[in-house]
Amino acid sequence: MAKSYKEIMNHIDTFVLDVDGVLTDSSVHISPTGEMLRIMNIRDGFAMKAAIESGYRVCIISGGSNEGVRIRLRNLGLTDIYLGSSDKVETFKEYCEIYQINPENVLYMGDDIPDYHIMQLVGLPTCPQDASPEIKAISNYVSHKNGGKGAVREVIEQVMKVQGKWHLYYNGKHD
Repeated sequence: MAKSYKEIMNHIDTFVLDVDGVLTDSSVHISPTGEMLRIMNIRDGFAMKAAIESGYRVCIISGGSNEGVRIRLRNLGLTDIYLGSSDKVETFKEYCEIYQINPENVLYMGDDIPDYHIMQLVGLPTCPQDASPEIKAISNYVSHKNGGKGAVREVIEQVMKVQGKWHLYYNGKHD
């Protein structure tokens, strides 16, 4: 019998996230100079910071390479930021090797075809509500929120609650 996503959440120690369509709503605003601007959700950022401060690893693997995104993520405390990844599976395998991470303990959130193969390698593949049908079909959990609208916050908060760490964080008792 397959484990429920809540059972799998007990073992998650690493969050790996895509950017466009997960941390953003998939929109790109193009400035007159050609710069591509994205909007990120503050609550997603809070959850990523809470996870890091509570001892979880948080990693970004994205095909996009916007430096504004890198700056935002670094300001939240992320150090493992792989932008411009042309092979997400290879990047993921290297990341796991560097930190001796068991892929079964990884929650990955993706939204579209470039995330498909990496999602098949992790313990808990997840996606936003507005992900592509192919990604929804292989996800153990589909968020009630759209990409860029709190989907990341939702899954991080759920994992931390299942593991009894969320209330410690908001009560100021995190490490």
